[in-house]
Amino acid sequence: MPEKACSFEERSNAVKLSLIVAIAVLLGLGFSLSLALANPALLPKHPGYPAGDAVSPVTGQPLTNDPGQTNAFGEKAVLEAASAEDAHVSQTLIDPNNERLMKKEWAGQLPQVQGPQIKIEPTVKEGTRMQK
Repeated sequence: MPEKACSFEERSNAVKLSLIVAIAVLLGLGFSLSLALANPALLPKHPGYPAGDAVSPVTGQPLTNDPGQTNAFGEKAVLEAASAEDAHVSQTLIDPNNERLMKKEWAGQLPQVQGPQIKIEPTVKEGTRMQK
């Protein structure tokens, strides 16, 4: 009996199916590998996990950025996070006009400054009554 020849459509369907299976197998292997590499025991030590005295066998430097530091938690972590940007966000503007000030007065009064002491007299010294 002669073999039946496969049509073009049957071959293209077989190629598509094998391509889909190959991609699925590769994705499955990649996912499995990512889970294996994400094991915390395989990750480098960092604050929050006990780092110990782990050093590089090549350079002798510590394997952590801050060896011996513990993980900040609770109120301490909140306070440190809140104060981390204080110096960055506070304004320290200097007004060059205030360099001559010797003493600031209260509202409505002129401050004392370096230089000639000029006294400004009130424009009206005494009031007059209007006659009716």
